[in-house]
Amino acid sequence: MKILIVEDDREAAAYLAKGLREAGHSVDQAETGLDGYALAEAGEHDVLIVDRMLPKLDGLSLIRSLREQGVATPVLILSALGQVDDRVKGLRAGGDDYLPKPYAFSELLARIEVLARRRGGPAPAAEPTVYRIGDLELDRLARRVTRAGQEIELQPREFRLLEYLMANAGRVVTRTMLLEHVWDYHFDPQTNVIDVHVSRLRAKVDKGFEPPLIQTVRGAGYRLRGAAE
Repeated sequence: MKILIVEDDREAAAYLAKGLREAGHSVDQAETGLDGYALAEAGEHDVLIVDRMLPKLDGLSLIRSLREQGVATPVLILSALGQVDDRVKGLRAGGDDYLPKPYAFSELLARIEVLARRRGGPAPAAEPTVYRIGDLELDRLARRVTRAGQEIELQPREFRLLEYLMANAGRVVTRTMLLEHVWDYHFDPQTNVIDVHVSRLRAKVDKGFEPPLIQTVRGAGYRLRGAAE
């Protein structure tokens, strides 16, 4: 998707843009409402992510102006103002969704995917209690992992990491997604914590087995082989 972020907080915008690019999206950025309006007016983006409190032109005025010009690009509003009245104002101004800050990146990603699919898409399937990829099996209820019938002992964080990789088998899982889902971080700690845990997980899950299942995707993150590979 081609996404426009209109956010004046440079650090927050950089974190958001990084996560979206890692998820495979093309991202444009604007720091003021006027700049955001100029970029969004052409209607070339699939989704707009707009902060409410912007310099030069506030977020709600920006959205209202776009709607008056006939620009129907779906808009997700981000704001530290999260009360019911605030959300109602945002939606009535022409926003399609409203996400209060602080937010989980994974939730934001899911919401913009919904906006891009438009309304009426199929309901998501229920999550399985057991994941199986080749001869690797993870039982979420029993908290048990086996490969080729051999039980594998994992630390709690390693279990969460493998669980998330298996839930997304066949897809690239970015570092931002791992930080949020496995570590509950909503910022980049600038450490090698992910690499260390993935290395440990590989030693337990792949060492002595064929084929190796955990792959490194250079510049993006990690990927667990899909069930059909």
